[in-house]
Amino acid sequence: MLRFLHRWPGLLAALLVLVLALSGSALSLYPALERLAVPQAESTLTVADLAARVASAHPGLEQIRRAPSGRVVAWWFEGGRPGAAVIDPATGADLGSPDPLPGSRFLTDLHRELFAGDTGRLVAAAGAALMLALAISGAWLVARRMGGWSRWFGRTRGPFAGRLHVELARFAVGGLILSSLTALWMTASMFSLLPDGAAEPAPALATATLPRLPYDQIPALANTPAAALRELSLPSPDDPTDTFKLVTEGGAALIDPGTGAMLSSATPGFFEKATEIMVMLHTGQGASALGLLLGLMSLSVPALALTGAQHWWAGLRSNRRIRRNARAQLAETVVLVASEGGTTWGFARTLHDGLTAAGQKVHTAPLASFDPARYARARRFLILAATYGEGEAPTAAKAVLDRIAALTSAPAAPLAILGFGDRTFPQFCGFAESLRAAAAAIGWESLMPMATVDRQSAQDFARWSRDLGAVLGLPLDLTHLPERPKTTALTLISRRDHGAEVQAPTSILRFEVPQATLWQRLTGQGFARFEAGDLIGILPKGSDLPRFYSLASSARDGFLEICVRRHPGGLCSGQLTDLTPGATVAGFVRRNPAFRPQKGRKPVILIGAGTGVGPLAGFLRANRRHRPMHLYFGARAPQSDLLYEAELRDWQAAGQLSRLTTAFSRHGPKTYVQDALRADAPELARLIGAGAQIMVCGGRDMAAAVRDALAEILVPIGQTPASLKAEGRYAEDVY
Repeated sequence: MLRFLHRWPGLLAALLVLVLALSGSALSLYPALERLAVPQAESTLTVADLAARVASAHPGLEQIRRAPSGRVVAWWFEGGRPGAAVIDPATGADLGSPDPLPGSRFLTDLHRELFAGDTGRLVAAAGAALMLALAISGAWLVARRMGGWSRWFGRTRGPFAGRLHVELARFAVGGLILSSLTALWMTASMFSLLPDGAAEPAPALATATLPRLPYDQIPALANTPAAALRELSLPSPDDPTDTFKLVTEGGAALIDPGTGAMLSSATPGFFEKATEIMVMLHTGQGASALGLLLGLMSLSVPALALTGAQHWWAGLRSNRRIRRNARAQLAETVVLVASEGGTTWGFARTLHDGLTAAGQKVHTAPLASFDPARYARARRFLILAATYGEGEAPTAAKAVLDRIAALTSAPAAPLAILGFGDRTFPQFCGFAESLRAAAAAIGWESLMPMATVDRQSAQDFARWSRDLGAVLGLPLDLTHLPERPKTTALTLISRRDHGAEVQAPTSILRFEVPQATLWQRLTGQGFARFEAGDLIGILPKGSDLPRFYSLASSARDGFLEICVRRHPGGLCSGQLTDLTPGATVAGFVRRNPAFRPQKGRKPVILIGAGTGVGPLAGFLRANRRHRPMHLYFGARAPQSDLLYEAELRDWQAAGQLSRLTTAFSRHGPKTYVQDALRADAPELARLIGAGAQIMVCGGRDMAAAVRDALAEILVPIGQTPASLKAEGRYAEDVY
């Protein structure tokens, strides 16, 4: 429901919302420009002083008004002709025409009423209501994506467009809600839908027989600071009973010009004060800094619209690939999918097609949309859940565990869970196991024991499908064919070879960055935008299953670089290390934002062994601001496989690498990188205590040994690798 409320108002009213946002953003500049353009009154200046200065220059003075920006405008009538000017409060001299700044009237008419009078105001109000619905539903969706409100500012994952959409939403949503609410209040006030609380003093007559007092002898004028003035209307020289009318922040008063006495007064009511505050918050008049900030937030709306539309279109394309997807309310079998990279969706389509062919009404949807109330006729739930990293949920499914735990009763239809992961990881199918435990905790009946698929094994999936068919009484034996990912030809530019002397042939391969289309550059798709630590998927010849390598370069470097060790019998590593300059391979980029240095100036501790130094070298290459970075690098021998040796010396000389510590297992005393960490325990504890981030890349055994060593090192400062990971200060890229 939330996605529906967020998606369709945005799509149906995109143009209206964009017009309102862009015109509002432009208008936010005017209060600041107006404040900068006019001189401000000195703090000791009173209304009496100001009136006297202006009247000395214009004896026929009729009215003075002061805007929240400090702009003072006076009106007069002299020689039978009216006049008006912006006034310098310090001298009373004219500064120029009181006409609005160029373009402001056009933008105001466009923003408030779309050049269509009251009808336009109502349409604009509808646009504000749609913006409010988008902002509130968007905030809920961001919180759900991040895993709850407490993780609102956590690190985002997923495709660039989705991450940018979330980052912009987190920045702008508060301002968009505020702008929408104030716009709706102002419209309601304009059409008298709110009580009229205008402060008008009771009519009164001045003493007609007395001459007017000088301004400084009228207490109300002499005691009121000019900074508090909103309007001063002078009595008509042709009417001896006419009075001064003084309007300030505190209300309005009528003053006898002959005695200086206050004849009547009125203070603003609640709704008048509230409307004034709403106008200030919406327009920035009187709060130009806030206006600029709100304008900047409004300026994010076009980017939100673009990234949101792209995200919607990607989801729509994915859903279209589910053929004959039954409506949620009519489905007998509900297949829910949690996938980070998208490969689990391929298995879901195979399952959906097989069950549909067997006569089932099947609805397949993202696990993030899980809501038992949507599936009135469901007879079973099947969850296909991938695991991200060390037992984590895919980005879009972060909040599902909390949603299951919050159910007051378990769904009536039983549940089967199929986990997808890599058995070499300690938390193999950890998220699927967490789902199983959460379901068991609320008493959700199990349709069959949880099963797993190791590294996208078609055999594991076929075995599970047969077991599912047996439970359902259906002849299921599903053969899944991996979907070939969309790839681009990558041309090798150069290569450097290492490790032959220690029987560990390793190559640093540098590829040309493919030419990106304009759309890719705008949206960050393909190879238009990538960072060190992202993954490049290589599709070896004769296989539809990609192998992934961590990038040692970013788009700013102008090349793609990876480190590859040749494994005996390795299909992809063999093909890569056989490449010669000019040869090509098929590849694509997958973002990996969880493995990047956090922003800021805190130290970074880089730990890697073998080809794991690749992305760490990329971080050092990008460290042009000389952030403290300490590298612990494990290799076999310095003469054979100390990768990036020359670059490491250069980076250290340039200040991009603060300190290099090496450990060699086949040179001198046998030392591993975890031994080097223990030898530096006091310094590491100091750095980590100062807020350092730790980044580990390399083989799984090495990463486990490093984790154990750090657990010992962290004891004196009361930390653990797990606690650092929870803070976002411990990241691993292991294989």
